[in-house]
Amino acid sequence: MPDDRSVHIRVKGLTMAYGDYVVMRDLDFGIRRGDIFFIMGGSGCGKSTLLRHLIGLNEPASGEVWYEDVNFTTASDEEREPIRRRFGILFQSGALWSSMTLAENVGLPLEQFTPLAPAEIGEAATLKLALVGLRGFEDYFPSEISGGMQKRAGLARAMALDPEVLFFDEPSAGLDPVSSLLLDELILSLRDSLGATVVIVSHELPSILSIADDCVFLDTDVRTMSARGNPRELLANPPNESVHRFLTRGRSDREGGASS
Repeated sequence: MPDDRSVHIRVKGLTMAYGDYVVMRDLDFGIRRGDIFFIMGGSGCGKSTLLRHLIGLNEPASGEVWYEDVNFTTASDEEREPIRRRFGILFQSGALWSSMTLAENVGLPLEQFTPLAPAEIGEAATLKLALVGLRGFEDYFPSEISGGMQKRAGLARAMALDPEVLFFDEPSAGLDPVSSLLLDELILSLRDSLGATVVIVSHELPSILSIADDCVFLDTDVRTMSARGNPRELLANPPNESVHRFLTRGRSDREGGASS
């Protein structure tokens, strides 16, 4: 378990449910500041639902989410807002506005939440796009660039407000292996340069095994977390059959050239 002094996000006894249907129960783990932390598991296990609980879009049936010494679950909307301002979120679709250029998309959070002048917003958007390898594409529309470039543009927008925490929901979904690898390398580089905590929902084994510092495994067989730790260590010493099946199947798929 991580040292409590370094924990950025703490999940305590969290149960996620839709009415009487329990998705996952009794989730308890911490995410260290500056880690790349994966929420992993098979399809339908509640990975994206957990992310939505972490950012406050869903409320738990029981349990709490803490950001350092603030109980985010019981906090009022006014108390949550300054914490949310420190989030950068990239949903699976990228969620770029099709009618806006890349620079306008990236500049939108700055326009909404900062007093910067339009020229300053334009400069900041250009810088963020350059950080993700999209210098020179400021005036392109999302439809004019590839899927991998759209993901990078979405990442640039997620970074617009210099967040302390970056949340990614299946960032490699729909990407070819080369684009996925480049996105992984970009996430590593940005974490190292920005010092942000990165939380990623994914079932993509190549990404999990190459860039994760830590992870939690959501197990549909028992409807709770059944493993926690560095995924490469879990692969070497799987704590249960569900984790072994998940990790070795992914590795076999990757070696065989198929998508996990």
